[in-house]
Formats: sequence, structure tokens, C-alpha cells
Amino acid sequence: MKVGVLALQGDFDMHRKALDRIGVTSAEVRMPRQLDDVSGLIMPGGESTTLLKLMDAWDFVPALEKFHAAGKPIFGTCAGMILLAREVQNPAQSSLGLIDITVERNAYGRQKESFEAVGSADLGQGPRPLKMVFIRAPRILRLGPAVTPLAEHRGECVMARQGTVVVGAFHPELTDEAAVHEYFAGMVRAAGG
Repeated sequence: MKVGVLALQGDFDMHRKALDRIGVTSAEVRMPRQLDDVSGLIMPGGESTTLLKLMDAWDFVPALEKFHAAGKPIFGTCAGMILLAREVQNPAQSSLGLIDITVERNAYGRQKESFEAVGSADLGQGPRPLKMVFIRAPRILRLGPAVTPLAEHRGECVMARQGTVVVGAFHPELTDEAAVHEYFAGMVRAAGG
């Protein structure tokens, strides 16, 4: 099993280190054809508008749609969540629409309002405390009927899943907890990765 990390921009290296800590092989994905070599994909935080421009320049969207249609899991954190959402606000922008949620960009504040917190997540073993780092984080405003909330902070959903797509408003790669990456690795294994 090999998990790809979209390495166009953002904190992709920290995700690779988090996967290393749990013994999962990873690879940087910089070109669409590299998606053929991985069983799952992490779309990291960064700047969503920049990521969109880079994905457009390299014609990533059709390859990502094909990857998703093949049932391969995708995990988007922060900007990655924005790119995977069905609808984006503040301001509106295009996205892949692979999970039925509406998100608001930078809803938790600008860079200086970034914060660490402890929320609660149910990743298959009942609700447990989970460390979370929010950096210019988007907020989930709406969950579609087929979307399952997985984690919350102060009563708001901050991690959700629909089928083979999981998203988080926070940065799990910036904590020493492995639960979120282990959950995604389990999704990849279950999908035949």
C-alpha cells in the first residue's frame, strides 16, 4: 500500500512524516500520471486558490475525478477540504465537489488567529479527545444527507466523510497524534490499497 500526498504547494512533507510514523509508505504526487502509482491520496493544507491554479495548469482535475471514480480514498485537510467540497463561500470559488458539504474559507480567522485545541473524534472506536491545530481554517457550514460527521470542536463538525472522501478543517499532521492518519490508512486498506 502506498499513499500519495499532493505535493504542488502546502505542508505535504508533514503528512509524509505522519505516515512514516505509522509505517505507511508514501510518495509525493506532482503530476497527474503519478496517481496511478498510489492507492489513496492526501490533499494537504496550503492556499486553495494557488492549489487550484496549479492543478489547472497540470490538468489534475480529470485525473482526480478518475481516481475518485475508481473508489480510491482521498483525504483533504484545510485547503484540501476546500478543494473537495461541493460549495465554497467567502469568496465563492470552483472546487471538485467530491463531498457534499458547504465550506467557508478562513472562517476561523486569519493567520494570527490560528490556534490549537482539543476536540472530540469518533474514528471507529467511540468518541475520544483529539488534538487539533487550526490555521486560517475553513468552517463546514452544511453537511449533505450522505455525509457522516467524524469530529467536532465546540459543537461544530470539523471532520467528515462521504464514501471514500474524508475531510478535516484542522491539521492532524501538526500534532503527535496518529489517529487521523491511521483512520485514513484504514480506509485505503479497506479499498484494496
